[in-house]
Amino acid sequence: MSDFAKTKSIFHLPEGVIYLDGNSLGPLPKATPDNIGNMLTNEWGEMLITGWNKADWMGQPSRVGDRIGKLIGAAAGSVVMGDTLSIKVYQAVSSALELNSSRKVVLSDNGNFPTDLYMVDGLLKSLDAGHELRLSDPDKVEESLSEEIAVLMLTEVDYRTGRKHNMKALTEKAHALGIIVIWDLAHSAGAVEVDLEGCNADFAVGCTYKYLNGGPGAPAFIYVAPRLQDKIRPSLSGWMGHEAPFAFDLDYRAGAGIERMRVGTPPVIALTALESALDIWDMVSMADVRAKSIELCDLFISEVEARCPELELNSPRDGENRGSQVTFKFNEGYAAMQALIAHGVIGDFRAPDNMRFGFTPLYIDESDVRAAVDILADVINNKLWDKPEYKQKARVT
Repeated sequence: MSDFAKTKSIFHLPEGVIYLDGNSLGPLPKATPDNIGNMLTNEWGEMLITGWNKADWMGQPSRVGDRIGKLIGAAAGSVVMGDTLSIKVYQAVSSALELNSSRKVVLSDNGNFPTDLYMVDGLLKSLDAGHELRLSDPDKVEESLSEEIAVLMLTEVDYRTGRKHNMKALTEKAHALGIIVIWDLAHSAGAVEVDLEGCNADFAVGCTYKYLNGGPGAPAFIYVAPRLQDKIRPSLSGWMGHEAPFAFDLDYRAGAGIERMRVGTPPVIALTALESALDIWDMVSMADVRAKSIELCDLFISEVEARCPELELNSPRDGENRGSQVTFKFNEGYAAMQALIAHGVIGDFRAPDNMRFGFTPLYIDESDVRAAVDILADVINNKLWDKPEYKQKARVT
């Protein structure tokens, strides 16, 4: 049984703050500063460039990738770390299109995170080969599948509403039509149980700064099914993905397996921070995390609806169809969220009117939920949000 009281004690949580925004940026594990300090002093400081061998910095992307793999149902040797989520989306889509080169359509949904769509649009324009990015409503994806589609690219959990796609059912339907499937796990990894192997997924990508608590700008990951790894051609043929990078050949030869999806130099400091967070994930089971997150979200929904009638639920009511976040719509959502933050509850806002709250059992419990609703009810019912300073839009919302 996972001990969430223990995990809560090993995060740095500022006094007087209830943090409901781990779906955007996870909090700091207390061990991270010392672990980074050790790496800086004893590895970079003492080993200098020999750290690439002595501390195995070169192997860190795959080593950490295997740890992420355990959280998303991926076999060892099928996940590698590095670069950003946007880069990993580009890699996955470009490789998938080459595998299905006789088709020209990439299908996604209009609730997908914009950067995924931007990356695909830019790739298709660069290819200039008659490809099309086609969007459907999230609940119409299955009926939009057809044999003209090359690639289905979806984010499993909708970033605004928390609505959750059925990965297994959609992947099976897509495969029956000859479609290659890419899953973005940005709001899934560390939030819901994921079984990439069991769902027979082709590709998956994700970030590590949200539920996985890797820190601002923490590196992304990419999964490629073992059956596809030696068939794909990396469109971003970086030095680190070469078969023999230190042979310094002028021709590119892709490395074996998942290693070929490496691009740039590993971000060793950032990966070290992420490893601190993954130590905490070793203490819990994803089944326990998922069950508890549904309980917390359900409690939040019932309390908010009872006490804040002006707010409208914009997330699935059934926890099985929802990620680990809850969104309520409010016309003055931005101002209300700023007032809420000023009063010690941190969530975030997503245009046009969504107040978004994340629930991570590693450091959030029932007492936090009830205390947060007390403050939210005060902000909404007493119109504490109706002040000029709460209506000034900041660069990050």
